[in-house]
Amino acid sequence: MPVLRVRSLRVAPPGGEEGIRTPSPYKFKTDREILFRYIAENIRLPSTFEQLRTTAAGDCLRHLVDHLVLNCDHPAIVNALLALKWHYGAITEDKGLNDARASGCEIAAWRLLTHLSEREAVDYCLYEIPDPALEANRQSDEEETSQVNEHSPLLARAWTESVANPRRKHEFPNPTSDNRRNLLLQSLTRLTMSMTGEVDDDGEEEDDPTAPFINLNALEIAAIADAKRFLSQNVVQKIITGIWNGDIIFWDNLSVHTEKKPRFYNPRTADPFSRLRVPKYLKSFEVVFFASFLFLYYAVLVERNPTRITPLETFLYLWLAAFSYDELSEWIDAGSIFYAADIWNIFDMAIMAIGFTFMVLRIIGLKTQNAELIDLAFDVLALEALLMVPRVCSILSLSPYWGTLIPCLKEMAKDFIKFMVLVVIIYLGFLTTFSLVGRDSFPLRDMTWFLTKIFFGSTFVGFDIMRQIDPVFGPPLMILFVMLSSILLMGSLTGMLSNSFSRVITHAREEYLFVYSIYVLEASTSNRLTHFYPPFNLLALVIFRPLRLFLPSDDKFRRARIILLKATHLPIVFIIAMYEWIRGTSLRGATYSAVKAPPHGAPIASPAMMRKLAGPRREMRGRRSVTSLQSDQAAQSRLGMSSMERRISAHHARQAEEAQEDSTYAERATDVEVRIADLAAKIDRLTELVISMQSQQSTTLGDVSLS
Repeated sequence: MPVLRVRSLRVAPPGGEEGIRTPSPYKFKTDREILFRYIAENIRLPSTFEQLRTTAAGDCLRHLVDHLVLNCDHPAIVNALLALKWHYGAITEDKGLNDARASGCEIAAWRLLTHLSEREAVDYCLYEIPDPALEANRQSDEEETSQVNEHSPLLARAWTESVANPRRKHEFPNPTSDNRRNLLLQSLTRLTMSMTGEVDDDGEEEDDPTAPFINLNALEIAAIADAKRFLSQNVVQKIITGIWNGDIIFWDNLSVHTEKKPRFYNPRTADPFSRLRVPKYLKSFEVVFFASFLFLYYAVLVERNPTRITPLETFLYLWLAAFSYDELSEWIDAGSIFYAADIWNIFDMAIMAIGFTFMVLRIIGLKTQNAELIDLAFDVLALEALLMVPRVCSILSLSPYWGTLIPCLKEMAKDFIKFMVLVVIIYLGFLTTFSLVGRDSFPLRDMTWFLTKIFFGSTFVGFDIMRQIDPVFGPPLMILFVMLSSILLMGSLTGMLSNSFSRVITHAREEYLFVYSIYVLEASTSNRLTHFYPPFNLLALVIFRPLRLFLPSDDKFRRARIILLKATHLPIVFIIAMYEWIRGTSLRGATYSAVKAPPHGAPIASPAMMRKLAGPRREMRGRRSVTSLQSDQAAQSRLGMSSMERRISAHHARQAEEAQEDSTYAERATDVEVRIADLAAKIDRLTELVISMQSQQSTTLGDVSLS
């Protein structure tokens, strides 16, 4: 096995925890280069995900995870593995080998999380790659007031070089904008060149290829890298469920100087208005908003006033404007990658297009007094029901049963569209032939409609008109067309869709959890402090957007937005508080599968505290194997146990050491963990009893055979 060189950054200046700095963003790039070389050197043959997970082909991944667990405590290591997963998945040449390497990175990432505690897993998954420019400014401020140690010149020089590079700031202006995918594709070549040590023509190194991942956490990188198996793991889903339920929040209060940081929710200290950012409540209010939207839609269609705009129609326009502005804000915050991953967002875009088309036709028709144009406007508005009714019921997609069907339908629709290309080609060929042969009997419009009926099953129509088309060529051509359309093409289409459904349904859970995870991430990781629910967002748009044209966006401006948010959303916050109080009273003592907050709602452990506690913990993990080996050897020499009994003894010894370690460093176990531990102990005792009975039986049989 090649020697790994992944080292953790340990800085322990005088002054205790306050003197420990935030991990350098350049460590992310260094770890990525070392991991790139290790994966490339050890995975050299194409392998499937299951082969890397279960066979000897994945031994190098187990060695890698063991090394990272013992020697690396940098929170960006999961980010680096998932970024490499994207890198290998984006390479087009030698697809089989690079897919195997991408799967290896994904396996190593989630196996590393299984070796961490819940709080460590939360800290690793929600760690955002810091911006080197911001870190350089913060570091320069700290250097003025803190003592310089032996690490300071190196880090300061690296950060200064990053700030002094103007190309980097110009090339990657906004990591969360819709050009994320283009930036990632542009960085692919630079990443490969940086791994091989190549430089440009001027002798200067290429820009940092990891820049598009700045300000992204591991879960967002996994979504970009299409790491569906990583996101479907239980340890990751517990974190996502905690974000969905509001147990893990990014904003704990609404104040001018509040910073976005993942932390556990503490109802005694958190601002009640911070619950407005919980994805579960966002989705609930979205359903209520769409229900009112649908009510106004039906009211306008039933009223159908051809002479003037009624109050109900005015409210419909306001709801449409608020909905469109909210979708635009979501698209800007999440970026096109996350936004397009949710299939319901496609419905939203179509709803906006139809709604604005209706508005334009309606206003033009009223201005010109054109009755036909007004009727056309209402006909266009009637098309909205095809999208709005399923959109109101989109809440069902969050359930596992209905959510697993959506990826299947999505993939079947893709295959259907591809197959229809062949159908259209064959259809156009027969349409041209029949139109020319029967030009004296049927015009092109009628012939087109006849062939469409035949294709969709009305074969008797073809047999009725085949001699009218042409007595000689009509019958054989029509029989051939009926056989192709009704038997061959339709049969092939049915079989292909059946195979597509069978292929996708085996991974439907991963697809469902992937879409669910993306929705939670795009609803919770926004950098906006104040998020107005529609239609209240129109107030912020009308009041504050014009002021930004001639007033600076200072703290007073931000404080005014907070005041408006609290004034307009107070009833919603009261409903949320009553719901949580009732839910907390009725479900007191129940257990949950999501990550739960510590007893006092402390924030997630900082990287400084992680490094402070990681040293002894890693040393204890390293001593575990040596201690287990010594215990096994001593027990074997003294008691002369059988091989099965020695394994049981070593298993108990390791359990005792793990229990001692957990009692020192781990958190207080939940009720579920206690039950699992009791069940594991009972299984161990039962296994030991069965083994002892088997050994006694084998001893008795041996005595009988000797006698």
